Formats: sequence, C-alpha cells, structure tokens
Amino acid sequence: MQQQNAEIGDAHVGRAVVDHRGGGQRPRVLYVWDGEYPWDVRTEKVSAALTDRGYEVHLVARNRRWAPRHERLPEGIVHRMPPWRALGRKVDGLLAFPAFFNPRWVALLAETIRKTQPEVLIVRDMPLCPTALHAGRRFGIPVLLDMAENYPALVRSNWEAKRHKLIDYAVRNPAAVAAVERYCVPRVDRVMVVIDESGDRLVRELGVSPDRIDVVSNTPPRCRAEHPPRPLRSADAPLEIAYLGIFEVPRGIGEMLEAAALLRDAGEIRFHMTLVGDGRDMPVFRAQAERLGLTDAQVEFTGFVAHDEALSLVARADVGVVPHHAVEAWNTTIPNKLFDYMAAGLAVITSDAAPAARIVRSTGAGEVFRSGDAPDLARAITRLADPHRCAAAGDAGQRAILDRYHWEQDAATLARGVSLLAHHRGFAAA
Repeated sequence: MQQQNAEIGDAHVGRAVVDHRGGGQRPRVLYVWDGEYPWDVRTEKVSAALTDRGYEVHLVARNRRWAPRHERLPEGIVHRMPPWRALGRKVDGLLAFPAFFNPRWVALLAETIRKTQPEVLIVRDMPLCPTALHAGRRFGIPVLLDMAENYPALVRSNWEAKRHKLIDYAVRNPAAVAAVERYCVPRVDRVMVVIDESGDRLVRELGVSPDRIDVVSNTPPRCRAEHPPRPLRSADAPLEIAYLGIFEVPRGIGEMLEAAALLRDAGEIRFHMTLVGDGRDMPVFRAQAERLGLTDAQVEFTGFVAHDEALSLVARADVGVVPHHAVEAWNTTIPNKLFDYMAAGLAVITSDAAPAARIVRSTGAGEVFRSGDAPDLARAITRLADPHRCAAAGDAGQRAILDRYHWEQDAATLARGVSLLAHHRGFAAA
C-alpha cells in the first residue's frame, strides 16, 4: 500500500478528536501493536478494514527507529513511543521492550487514550494484553484481543527446539507467557482468532464462551486471486518451489533442505527452490545447505525482501511449501503464506499441521506430508512435478480463495465484532 507520510503534532491530534466528535460522531478504535509500524500485514489489514467502514483508527507502536511521534497513514494515525534520545538507540530500544509491566508502554497507552478517546481497544497478542486490560478498566473501554497466534505455544516451540536466548528466560518464558494468557483471555471482552482450531482451544482449555470469539483469518483480498489460470508448465522445465516466511527451526525449513538433497541425489526431477525471508535461525539453515552440498542453482536464499516483492517472487513458483512442524503452535494457527500461495495459483504442499492440512485436503489445493519427514516431503514434491497435477491443485486453491478464503469475508466478521463493542459505548454499527 502506498503510504502517505505526513507527520502530525500533538496539538493537531487533540484538535482532530474534538472536531470529529462535534461532527459526524465517528467511533474510534485504538489498535495496540508491540512492534514498529509500519509495517505488519495483519495490523494494516485490520486497521484499513475498519477505516473503510467509517471508524477512526489510531495505532500505538514501538519506536526503535526514532520515527516521528505521530504519522497519518491511509489506514490510521500512528502514535509512537517518544524516544529517550539521551540514552542512545540501543539502550532506548531495550528500555522500550513490550512487556506489560513496562511503565513507558503504560504511559504511552494512557496518553494516547486521553487524546483520542477511543470506543474500543484492540490489542495484538499477549505481550501488551495486561496493559490494555488495565487501561480499558481505568478508562471504561472494552478490549478486544487480536490473537494472531497461539503465543504461549509459539514461545514453547522455540524453547523445545533449543533456539531461545538468554534474555528469553526473563521476557519470553513459556510458563510466564502461559500464565499471562490464562489471566487475560477470560477478562477481555472479545477475542479474535485466525482459525477455528484456535477458537476451539480457547473454549476447551480456558472456558471462553464461543459467542465471544470471532474467526478473522489471515486471508488475502479476492483481487489477488482474480487473474487467469497459470499456463501449464512444460514437462522438461525445472519445478520451481518456494517458501515464504520467517526462518526458525520449528517452521520446518530444515526438512525442506533435506528434501532438496534427496531430490538431487535421486535425480528424478529437475527443481529449483527459492527460500524467501529471514529470521533468527537463518545462519543455521545456510550452514545446513552448505553441509548438504546444495548449490545456489538448487537452493536460493533471498534474505529479507519487502512484502510486495516477496509476493512477486512467490508468484513465479509452481509450488509453495508450508513445512511447519505439527506442534501445538501450528496446530492452532494458520500462516499467511498458505493463502498467499493459493491466491497466486500455486499448488501447495503442507505438513500435517491441523489447520493447513484440513484446508489443503478440503479444497484439493495440493499435497500433505508427515511433519518432520523429509523423505515424505520429497515424495510430495515429486508427485506435483507432474504438470497437470500441479496445475489442477493450483486452480483449486485459487478458486477456494475466490469462493471462501478471502479478506472481504473476514473483514465483515471483524467489523461485526468491533461494532458490538462500540455499540456498548453508545455507537451503532459502522
């Protein structure tokens, strides 16, 4: 999305609130995001969807880059943490860590609420949920938790893979994160999850009433799938295989590299694998590729690229892979990449992590392999080397995006949930 980077001052923010309240009485939403903004795909989509439906959207964000305090973007007005410049960027960044007990976040949220007077608070995931709950009670504002992932299970998966760092003992301890979730989820007014399996977990394990849960998935807009079917790949052309996302051991990139080595050794198909993204374990995977003797002609690491460029790279492939380990974290969430592949018309290969496997099987979008099983992944890739089979799976996934798995449907669910909370503050549905 093209961004309009017009900085706005504190006084102007305050005036805008007064002017709008004296005019059209637009309901306000304050979205609490614990990272830098821009950019995050879900934060932008949620904010833009609410803006399009007549809400006035404000976002609270971190500020390690020392960007302007306030910035007006098409999807909303960003309110960033004031930097402590005298301490230098490194120390300032450490002291701005998004922990619920951090007084800088408590102060930033309170200040922004006073200026913007929101009807609804939306908080993203667990780190700042207690902070948002405290602010909601203090100012009498309902709180909606945007649970984009099973955060305790995600943290635990990194510990089990022995990829945690020393600081994680204090700030990303699985037991502490789980305790925060047990405290927060029953107390928020609504919860937004990305997949049915996540909502089922909240009902089963935390006693959340189903009528307080909205499923708002990580789907793309329908227009991303509104393109002609992809041409049939020539049987003698190499099979282009793509992975898009964060590079961490529990996400299964290691198995992709092992499968690539097996395919090379078998010599049955020609292939090229493009791994798009970056993450804490990138050095692990580069070293693994070197150890396996994989050449750049067989496996290409792009490193971090901007989102639009990443989607363009993926769209050139024939097959997209979701190799995530079938642990609790990935059995209760759904990655953006699955729907990105389907919208682009790629055939999909996913591990048997429950939500992704369910969607691929029910739509006919591709193949499912056993989690952690590189030979089984290699066999799935070999099956999709057949051009007709690959094309049929890609077409089925694209149709599923057009028919069901698109953002327009999820945005409507989002708007209904927010409207219910805004209504309690004296506003009808937007």
